[in-house]
Amino acid sequence: MGKPIPRPGIMDIAAYVGGKHSVAGVDRAMVLSANENPLGASKKAVEAYRAAADSLYRYPDGGAHALRDAIGKRFDLDPARIVCGAGSDELIALLIKAYAGPGDEVLYSQHGFLMYAISAKSAGATPVAAPEKNLTADIDALLAHVTENTRMLFLANPNNPTGSCLPSSEVRRLRERLREDVLLVIDAAYAEYVERDDYTAGEDLVQDFDNVVMLRTFSKIFGLASLRLGWAFASPAVTDVLNRVRGPFNTSTAAQTAGVAALADRAHVEASQKHNSRWRAWLRQQIGGLGIEVPRSDGNFILMRFADRARADAAYEFLMSRGIITRLMGGYGLADSIRVTVGREDENRALVAALAEHRGAK
Repeated sequence: MGKPIPRPGIMDIAAYVGGKHSVAGVDRAMVLSANENPLGASKKAVEAYRAAADSLYRYPDGGAHALRDAIGKRFDLDPARIVCGAGSDELIALLIKAYAGPGDEVLYSQHGFLMYAISAKSAGATPVAAPEKNLTADIDALLAHVTENTRMLFLANPNNPTGSCLPSSEVRRLRERLREDVLLVIDAAYAEYVERDDYTAGEDLVQDFDNVVMLRTFSKIFGLASLRLGWAFASPAVTDVLNRVRGPFNTSTAAQTAGVAALADRAHVEASQKHNSRWRAWLRQQIGGLGIEVPRSDGNFILMRFADRARADAAYEFLMSRGIITRLMGGYGLADSIRVTVGREDENRALVAALAEHRGAK
């Protein structure tokens, strides 16, 4: 008897590997590998999560009505055009499942989020990466890579792991030159950390065009990564499609309840933004002073670039020996780079001290 055989292309997928959260022999590792909020979740969100324990035997609200209403109120959006998911990862997969398949192409920028390619392959579609310019998505290159088989285009803005960010004028230019039948998905997971005046997360384009989707998450600034909660804002037609393909109870009661509370705690968001702004700038200055290239970042992380892969690997292992967990970027085509989350003050200072020790020991 033969064994079950997966669809063609499934075994070609390199499974996503998340950041480490522990170091052998270290009681308390400093986790700077996953772009989590160093201030944690809002206390109000934690309290709401605990209160949800009394209803664990009940199915969640399949329409996430209270959460969608809270999102709509917080961002001045129509709740009827919002779809919630188990993190924006699920929404990425659902969009590709709904709009692309064998023979279709899913386009993204060269160093874009790995889940775009993984989800495309899972659906039998072909992922296509357009080259970037100075670690930034190149609108002209993306447009040049659109073919008759292109069905979707993913743009992370700001981008993970490079931290680069495009102004709203460039993103609008991309949409205006894109075919009407190509779905443009703007992944704005790090929108709350952007400080530039010429940025929008994409909601304006969703309002103006029927083939644009904006993705957001509760995993970053809201500190709810473990609850897996994200949301999409789209046209009524795309919203209808997402609601047809998603699971009927794809977000838990605990996640929905904590999400509503997190949205209401603006003080926590503002504190997180101020912390990130201060220490992101400090890290760039301090690490740059050690002779390590640190490009500008508009996220809650920075990218450290070394002369070659060997030097990046050596720095990574040295930091691990000091209990500091960072993230190598070989999977993103940046083998000479390490991504580091902006951490708490003690973690940021320990990181710089360890890098200085490593550089001095060379």
